[in-house]
Amino acid sequence: MPSLSERDNPAGATAAVRTRRIREFAREVLGYDKFRPGQEKAMQSVVGGHDTLAVLPSGAGKTAVYQVAGRLLDGPVLVVSPLIALQRDQVDRLSELGEQAGRPAQLNSTMSAGDQREALEGLRDGTVRFLFLAPEQLTKPEVVDAIAEAQPALFVVDEAHCVSAWGHDFRPEYLRLGGVVEQLGHPTVLALTATAAPPVRAEIVEQLGMRDAEIVVAGFDRPEIRLEVDHHADARGKEQGVLDRVLAEIGDGRGPGIVYSATRKGTEQLAEQLADHGLRARHYHAGLNKADREDTQRAWMADELDVVVATTAFGMGIDKPGTRFVVHAEPADSIDSYYQEIGRAGRDGEPALAVLVYRQEDLGLRRFFAAGTPAEEELQQVAGLVQAAAAVGMDDGVDVTALREETGRAATPLVRDLNLLEQVSAVVLDEEGAAFPADGAPTPGEAAEHARRLAEHHEKVDQSRVEMMRGYAETTECRRQFLLGYFGEQLDQPCGNCDNCSAGTAHAQTDDAGHVTPFPVGSAVEHGEWGTGAVMRVGDDRVTVLFDEVGYKTLGLAAVLEHDLLRIRG
Repeated sequence: MPSLSERDNPAGATAAVRTRRIREFAREVLGYDKFRPGQEKAMQSVVGGHDTLAVLPSGAGKTAVYQVAGRLLDGPVLVVSPLIALQRDQVDRLSELGEQAGRPAQLNSTMSAGDQREALEGLRDGTVRFLFLAPEQLTKPEVVDAIAEAQPALFVVDEAHCVSAWGHDFRPEYLRLGGVVEQLGHPTVLALTATAAPPVRAEIVEQLGMRDAEIVVAGFDRPEIRLEVDHHADARGKEQGVLDRVLAEIGDGRGPGIVYSATRKGTEQLAEQLADHGLRARHYHAGLNKADREDTQRAWMADELDVVVATTAFGMGIDKPGTRFVVHAEPADSIDSYYQEIGRAGRDGEPALAVLVYRQEDLGLRRFFAAGTPAEEELQQVAGLVQAAAAVGMDDGVDVTALREETGRAATPLVRDLNLLEQVSAVVLDEEGAAFPADGAPTPGEAAEHARRLAEHHEKVDQSRVEMMRGYAETTECRRQFLLGYFGEQLDQPCGNCDNCSAGTAHAQTDDAGHVTPFPVGSAVEHGEWGTGAVMRVGDDRVTVLFDEVGYKTLGLAAVLEHDLLRIRG
């Protein structure tokens, strides 16, 4: 008769047994001869019953963590994923693995009511093992009740950086997930992301209510990707530089590749110019109709294109292992975004290239995008309209269309206002985007004040990220050291695979007779003006700190020491 501990953990009574079963399943079903860094450790943590945050590089097989762990646990697996296309891709991959992997299903707003009921019934009766859904589905009490009845064993949050207001791709709907975890009886939580600096990791754990979380960080380095920046003094030279670089890569057989542009118009113009030079090129942005976007993505995956010129809408779920280069026609909005975007190259482990075609003036566009705090009066008006609608019995809430009619303002700033008000617990948004007053909501005046302060904080942090992007573009030191340092990972020696290393301007940091830096990476510090923060990178002559209130700051080490600008906390 099995022991109690074996009954408690279906994956095995001991760590050794669980490890053996993990390796057997990974080999027999997924065809894994060996694991990538961090994979097995994350699997062991999950099947051991620990809430787990796994920060694994792009292309490092994050989905395999829940595919393996989910099959060894006793109960269904819920996978929260932000995009329907991403969900569909994972369902297709699991379906291809056959019954051994477990039957997957989707639950989203494009499905008929009958298909949605069938998916939930399959979860309850055990015929569906993996259910993929967007966070908006979990705003529906009937969906949460049906999932709770199925007693899920594992709650997976994919692209978990979306839960963090520190993150580069924050989504307010992710804020509800911690409450849902508790409603479901707190199954084991697995949060997955490719980009999470230390403050983002801390907020993911906090927002999801993870208990005694095991944090697995495999390292951010993608040594197979060569890092380069092409500098140009004027707009015409930069535009030609993008074309020349892409044509050279394709002409030398180093394709296919992705070109990122900051604007929709930019993607269209570049794609047209590349096509005029004989390349199989298409543009991609959120303004295209769904059929055109899907056809471009299909053609890209089917090797029918040399290059896709896209905004960041061509992002999550774009997984083509043989992508050989990523060229940025403008700087990304942050190192976080840049790292994730270049991470779409070289996922097969073969040499790849990431090039930023840089003109200093282009940072003005990013500063413009990062700027803008809404007026307190506007926030108060929106909060007041939501509360007034509820007071007169409008059960359907207030949507953006109604707010536009009432205020005369455009949809984009209204959506921003609603998102801010949701973050300060003044409103709740449902799956259709309708707003309702939150339980215990502050008065419209109080909500507006809190939301404005939050917006000011976001603006400071976003502007600091733009400055770090400038630092990456303009450094003469090893670019990989700079990139990894942003995430708090110290690379002791120059990488040898970036343009600065090749040019000989990068150099190893000196170590004078056993000198130890007074501010080790990861240490908590305090500044008289900027408050508390964490040391992210230390160089010979400067230190980069991520401050809680104002974001990233790079300080001259000599001035810091001479004027005692930083002190170690604790």
